[in-house]
Amino acid sequence: GRALSRVRAPTLLIVGGNDVPVIAMNEEALEQLRSEKKLVIVPGATHLFEEPGALEEVARLAADWFGRYLGGQSLAG
Repeated sequence: GRALSRVRAPTLLIVGGNDVPVIAMNEEALEQLRSEKKLVIVPGATHLFEEPGALEEVARLAADWFGRYLGGQSLAG
């Protein structure tokens, strides 16, 4: 719990819309984060995003987030 309040990196939380227990956990985590943060719920998706198009949506969301916060920086350092 307390560790989340020390996170300084921008944090994206992605959860499936049908993964109700994990939605609640992520909402609690979101409240504790003090950094730039966002929670995205993928409608109709379950925990492993196995539904058609769900994993692709997760990849798109993550790529957009990393593009926004890493910009032209190399992932290799």
